[in-house]
Amino acid sequence: MAGAPTIASVFAQRLVVGVGDMTVSNNVSITISTYALGSCIGVVAYDPAVKVGGLLHLMLPESKLSPEKAANQPAMFADTGLPLFFRALAGLRAERTRLRLFVAGGANVLGTGTDNFRIGERNIKATADFLNRNGFRVTRSDVGGTVNRTLHLEVGTGSMKLKTPAVNEAYSLAA
Repeated sequence: MAGAPTIASVFAQRLVVGVGDMTVSNNVSITISTYALGSCIGVVAYDPAVKVGGLLHLMLPESKLSPEKAANQPAMFADTGLPLFFRALAGLRAERTRLRLFVAGGANVLGTGTDNFRIGERNIKATADFLNRNGFRVTRSDVGGTVNRTLHLEVGTGSMKLKTPAVNEAYSLAA
């Protein structure tokens, strides 16, 4: 019957990653999503050999802004969230050399010249600095600008979707 759901789609689940949070999974029925990245950064990682993926939605570049918050919610900050994220992926047998990364966000959603704190730019820099310093290679990125972004990763296939108010694009992190 045309249009009938597949068994996989019946059991598919969506995990939503909120601001300052992360998740990793090796469940091939999971789609990991985060919505409306503005100045925040979304880091998507996928290891196609073991079908392990994850998503980190970090909010601020440095935990020294709020050490007590970093202790309770380390994924909120680039300097504490990124190491935690990659350790969690390694715990599911993802290997650094096989990881495909997609980085998005870091927008100035207030418009040009109105964000004196430049959080988006600082988040981009902190993320890029950490990834470069630790030998991670970014497969694709969509950072900066003034629009928010939504990300979806299908763990079973490595299919990655990027949505903005003007764009709806799909990429494979498995190839």
